[in-house]
Amino acid sequence: MTVVSISRCNGKTDRLLEVLYLPEVRYTELGFTEFTQTLILASCCALLIYIRQVLKIWPTVTLLLLAFVSASLVREQDYFLDYYVADNTWKFVVALIVLPSLAWVIIHRQRFLDEFRYYSNTFSFGLFAAGVLVTYIFSRLYGRQDFWRAVLEESYIRDFKDIAEEAIELLGYSLILFATIELLFLARRIHRARQTP
Repeated sequence: MTVVSISRCNGKTDRLLEVLYLPEVRYTELGFTEFTQTLILASCCALLIYIRQVLKIWPTVTLLLLAFVSASLVREQDYFLDYYVADNTWKFVVALIVLPSLAWVIIHRQRFLDEFRYYSNTFSFGLFAAGVLVTYIFSRLYGRQDFWRAVLEESYIRDFKDIAEEAIELLGYSLILFATIELLFLARRIHRARQTP
């Protein structure tokens, strides 16, 4: 059995576990898919904080990336914030994250442009951009109810749409995680080069 087939089996097993053994939470805010999305985004935040604060590589670019990923993480928690705090709390929390970060980047825009000139030519940037496009553009278009009604006609069930949209979101967040890991490797190389006399 190859590594690819083992990983395929593990992915199918995880989805099957959610579908077969957790029917009351499958593809809901309490399901495995949402938990995985949260875990991925939290991991990205931790890695970006490490890159920015410990390695001190491209601080304005990583601040903007961190603000974006943190806002996405808060947005994924909207169900819990609405339920346990108040409706639309997530919007306030996202504003508290994004507005100061944007202000900082605008104030230091020349530094941002210098850093972004390097970052935009990396594999990490391409992966990050692909993850954003998949998560925030493609998944929204692919998860449109009109599309699924046209495809499935009278066999339409909302669960199909929800499952497809959540799976595509998970793919996009995974691309963002891979981009962040790639950025970490690049930042470590840059950090080592700066340390070498």
